[in-house]
Amino acid sequence: MTWLLILTFGLLAGLVQGLTGFGSAIIMMIVLPVVMPIAQGAGVATLIMAASVVTLTIRYRHDIHLRRVILPFIVYAAMATWSVHLGQHLDLQLLRHLLGMLLVALALYFTLAPKAGSHPYPLFVAIGFMLISGFFNGLFGIGGPLMALYFLTLSSTTEEYVATVQTFFLIDIFYITTLRISQGILTVSNIPAILIGM
Repeated sequence: MTWLLILTFGLLAGLVQGLTGFGSAIIMMIVLPVVMPIAQGAGVATLIMAASVVTLTIRYRHDIHLRRVILPFIVYAAMATWSVHLGQHLDLQLLRHLLGMLLVALALYFTLAPKAGSHPYPLFVAIGFMLISGFFNGLFGIGGPLMALYFLTLSSTTEEYVATVQTFFLIDIFYITTLRISQGILTVSNIPAILIGM
């Protein structure tokens, strides 16, 4: 039953990732905390989307603007590093509440803010997006929505948006996965779930 859940949600996550350029971890984190610890689920969700991210990055490689990615990634990664460590010390019930609140907040934001992403954000809002995204990426592997919105405001074409946001996610996958492996959060035993989800 567990493998069927991972397979089903992996297919849905791939569909969402392919259509929007982000969101696969949101779909996966609906089910993964039921079958494994939250921190491990976040790592598995991150790696499940790796195949899609690599494919999209290669496909749109000519439209990548690497300079737009580096500084936001440094801010994002600093917060994600801290929150990975924090997540190992927080109470499980608190983590579940935070995950639930994050999912509800994202749904409300994207429902009630129809003009989100239609204009560039002020610097303090952009930095806030980076910090919030990094924090929730470290805890739950869900760092994409606000970063996707940030990169959307900087892009003049769909190709440029997809290339830039997927490059950001690809760098993130390598960084955060290395961190999770070094912390013992992800192990070889997670490989079957990752492969089935992909």
